Amino acid sequence: MKVLVTGGTGFLGKALALRLLLEGHQVTTVGRNEVVGKELGRLGIRFIKADLADELAIVETCRGQDYVFHCAALASPWGRYQEFYNSNVLGTKHVVLGCQCYNVRRMVHVSTPSIYMEWRDRQQIKENEVLPEKSINTYAKTKRLAENIVDDAWRKGLPVITIRPRGIFGPGDHTIFPRLIRANDSKGIPDFGKSVITDITYIDNVVDALLLCIAAPETSVGKKYNITNGEPIRLQTLLEELFEKFRYPLRFRRVPFSLAYCAAALAELYAVLPWGGEPEITRYGLGVLYYSQTLDITAARRELGYDPRISISEGIGQFADWWRKKF
Repeated sequence: MKVLVTGGTGFLGKALALRLLLEGHQVTTVGRNEVVGKELGRLGIRFIKADLADELAIVETCRGQDYVFHCAALASPWGRYQEFYNSNVLGTKHVVLGCQCYNVRRMVHVSTPSIYMEWRDRQQIKENEVLPEKSINTYAKTKRLAENIVDDAWRKGLPVITIRPRGIFGPGDHTIFPRLIRANDSKGIPDFGKSVITDITYIDNVVDALLLCIAAPETSVGKKYNITNGEPIRLQTLLEELFEKFRYPLRFRRVPFSLAYCAAALAELYAVLPWGGEPEITRYGLGVLYYSQTLDITAARRELGYDPRISISEGIGQFADWWRKKF
């Protein structure tokens, strides 16, 4: 098959592109990281440098493709709205247009469970539950708008399936675990004195889910699927296992949530000033540490045949081995 992967130089997109190559497909990736692009090129993966906001360039990348995986997004707890909009909304609009123009067999869209998040505990969330009236942050807002674009395209005939993977981790992750490691090394990880249950997903399991979307029956087209490891875990247990694998001392810093929230809000206000940078902690980041959120993956198991094969414990070990070798 001829397959296009947007965001092919990112964490998920690169892992998917390498798996597709291993399975014998002709793979094209779109991204902006030329260093990673050249690395992929040496392996036999075609790389196209393009900005998601460039309509003509993105539409053209879809020419001749059988399948398109839209993994590209600006995924960050902080940033300017226009940057999120250009990547997540316009970028999705342009990929959808390319798929429509060149009649791809199926598009697989990577969304996020951040669109479920509210300032309260939520467990075993199903895909069809009513979404919050107000998005938790700019990232969630623009990803929700992107889903609206995809849904509209499906109603107009585009064969597309959407997945919402939660907390992707593994070798190559520079976001979730690295942020926790830096926080631990700095002042300690905030401890709000509350038991929090969370879901995360090993990178290879997400790639499995993406490939299952291609093989899924027509009855799955137009649907959305939660993807996790299927192992809800206490956040403290997760951190203890992570730092045990590293043989690092785990340091918690006890702090009232209300105080931390006010400090994060002030940091965000300062960050929007011309001389301000990304805040060390955001209100969204605090919410992830304070509120439980787990997803129901029954639909993915039943309709896609999804069965997470790499456990959280095994995945943490794989990440720790990679981290030690690289850093």
